[in-house]
Amino acid sequence: MKRFFQPIEKDGSFKKPTISSVSSSEKDGEQTTETISESAGDNKKEPTKFLTWNANSFLLRIKNNWTEFTKFIENLDPDVIAIQEVRMPAAGSKGAPKNPRELKDDTSASREEKLVVTRALSSPPFKNYNVWWSLSDSKYAGTALFIKKCFQPKKVSFSLDATGSKHEPDGRVILAEFETFRILNTYVPNNGWKEEESSFPRRRKWDKRMLEFVLATSDKPLIWCGDLNVSHEDIDVSHPEFFSAAKLNGYTPPNKEDCGQPGFTLAERRRFGAILKEGKLVDAYRFLHKDTDMECGFSWSGNPVGKYRGKRMRIDYFIVSEKMKDRIVSCEMHGRGIELDGFYGSDHCPVSLELSVKDDADTKQG
Repeated sequence: MKRFFQPIEKDGSFKKPTISSVSSSEKDGEQTTETISESAGDNKKEPTKFLTWNANSFLLRIKNNWTEFTKFIENLDPDVIAIQEVRMPAAGSKGAPKNPRELKDDTSASREEKLVVTRALSSPPFKNYNVWWSLSDSKYAGTALFIKKCFQPKKVSFSLDATGSKHEPDGRVILAEFETFRILNTYVPNNGWKEEESSFPRRRKWDKRMLEFVLATSDKPLIWCGDLNVSHEDIDVSHPEFFSAAKLNGYTPPNKEDCGQPGFTLAERRRFGAILKEGKLVDAYRFLHKDTDMECGFSWSGNPVGKYRGKRMRIDYFIVSEKMKDRIVSCEMHGRGIELDGFYGSDHCPVSLELSVKDDADTKQG
């Protein structure tokens, strides 16, 4: 979506910080976690409460909205937090190879920013989580995955490829595997407005790879979350006619199915539907909420000033394997109205999913 927020501000200078990192053994871009001694606080063997949020700059949210967001996290108490659009660059000096798993800290400005993040994440409730990063080379895109220290994934990787040996361009994927399921955090590329490499073709390639991924990993149930940059049905946007007719500078794509607001073109919606159908996946929110909800039924809201005021879309999801659908307890969007209440400074609101605990009998039956 077109952004309308200010760029990241700069603060004063600090010494080079260190940021707590996950205890892991790394090989070819994958991380296999080692046991960390931590009190679980309950008897759950695996995570059951999840949150996804496009923060539209994690650093800005820490600087401007952290008190409110921290209270929200304390109250919700999710086991896993998936963040998209981190917009913090990967470690590595100019012209040198980058490390997408670490925050940049080779300049005074980047050390300042890393210290701001370090301080925020070293305090409750975030100090109770391990964090994995997948970052872009610049202040663009990027994802993060927070998992409570009492839940140790078997493996964490950063690609849709079967080997998971490399990070996706722009840090768009983090995949964590547990004993009985996988959770995939993605920041899906925006479709754009034109038939050019960074727009329609890029999104077509992504959707093709996503379908291949869900088919190749069907051996274990999947929870797919994040900013998926698509509104599947008319009910998923506030003004279907507006979004269907949307144009950029009067341009009309040659293919009618590519016309309209990115995220609401027929081509994207049909490909998304195919991924769900062929992958035997269920939209958790729509599974529970069948009717239009003009107050709380959308996760993205347009600029409160201008023609996009009041124009909203549901583009942030929890998608789960069909075999998990009977475990869905709740799936909620935590923002409301056109004034972005509950968005915590972003243009997206957090979305949560809660599953019932998988009992031992279910586990043995697979």
